[in-house]
Amino acid sequence: MKDFIRLIISIIICQLAGFLGGLFNIASIPTWYAALKKPVFNPPNWVFAPVWTFLFLLMGISLYLVWKKGFGNDKLALYFFIIQFLLNILWSALFFGLRMPLAAFVEIILLWIAILATIITFYKISSAAGIMLIPYLLWVSFAAVLNFSIWMINQ
Repeated sequence: MKDFIRLIISIIICQLAGFLGGLFNIASIPTWYAALKKPVFNPPNWVFAPVWTFLFLLMGISLYLVWKKGFGNDKLALYFFIIQFLLNILWSALFFGLRMPLAAFVEIILLWIAILATIITFYKISSAAGIMLIPYLLWVSFAAVLNFSIWMINQ
């Protein structure tokens, strides 16, 4: 029962990032974001919510697997996880909330590095936990290219 509760807590914590990020998106998507010129590879808006929900689910399961093992001998994995978690929310605040695509692009590079560090440290504790974060890194890589493209097109 203890493990099940940890799993649920881990998933809820990660879904919280999506909720908090979404608070910045609500007002900007139908207005500011809709008016931006976008590259041809920009997915339709409806794609983002299910993709992020799935990625946050994987992130939650990954967090649970590492939590179950006690975060390893040191807390470095937990620190990297917290950093990438906060950077994930900050990106939405910069891009959608403050409508600053260049600042968001610089920040997403830091997010990418933090995710990679999280993958490496999680993998050392639980290979499955590290592997589960790879789709997240790939999506953020795509998001970085998209973010950069939107900034360039709309200068």
